[in-house]
Amino acid sequence: MIGLIAAVTPVFAQGADEVSAQTVITVLGKNNEAAAPVQERDLKVQVGGKSANVTDLVPLRGDRAGLELVVLIDGSARTSLGTQLGDIERFVKSLPPTTSVGIAYMQNGAAVFSQPFTTDKTKALESLHLPNGSAGSSASPYFCLSDLAKKWPSTDRENRREVVMITDGVDPYNLRFDPENPYLQTAINDSIRAGLIVDSIYWHDQGRYDRGLYQNNSGQSLLNQVSQVTGGKSYWQGLGNPVSLSPFFDDLGRRLQNQYELGFEVKAKSKPEIATLKVKLTMPDTKLDAPQKVAVVPGGIAHK
Repeated sequence: MIGLIAAVTPVFAQGADEVSAQTVITVLGKNNEAAAPVQERDLKVQVGGKSANVTDLVPLRGDRAGLELVVLIDGSARTSLGTQLGDIERFVKSLPPTTSVGIAYMQNGAAVFSQPFTTDKTKALESLHLPNGSAGSSASPYFCLSDLAKKWPSTDRENRREVVMITDGVDPYNLRFDPENPYLQTAINDSIRAGLIVDSIYWHDQGRYDRGLYQNNSGQSLLNQVSQVTGGKSYWQGLGNPVSLSPFFDDLGRRLQNQYELGFEVKAKSKPEIATLKVKLTMPDTKLDAPQKVAVVPGGIAHK
């Protein structure tokens, strides 16, 4: 699934007219397995409709495997999510030592953590519990994503930033499917600025406040858009809940092991701007998940 928008990290001015920028791409082979190593020459990049020079391609493994990952759980999911806590726990424990983990809950429009990021997976899981179950307690899940992006609990830009949202994606303030939903677009833009890759797992909130088929389909579509926009992936199994989240987490684990930091040059701007981005991979038997838009900052402000 190819994303629609993603944040880049401008680094430094190349000259009066260019700045260097990076973003994260995911490359997988057949059956979502690891592909052959990708080289800079295998990629073609366009920014704003013009060819851009690829300056760097770094596999995010080894000493570049650093990752900050937040599992963001809908606070109104209630006890229906209890059957999946074991799968979440197994996923967190499977993450490599280089991954810092935080577990947060969508509560009243905010992403609420019980402790800071930690590489100690057992300690991270101490904050995993059933959601409080109050219908609507998450407000809009997109409020919560914006809050997380604005208050990301780390300033280390050497690491990737990944979010796994577990929610039905329904925005109670706009129940119809509206790709221009202002709360959705704000969450997307905030995620872009923070450099977040947002994956989503659709979990239908089963309870006395169940929403209708149309509204749940709308929520699923909005989650898909957020994930595409930020270069992540959206997981679902129809409009019902899966027996297990393990297949989704297994696939996500493979994605995390097959990501690259792509560096390229962009034309300098006088003010912050979103530009179109097209990334093409010329290797056979591979698939690329890449952003289609980037945030360009004047002067290539150093984040790394």
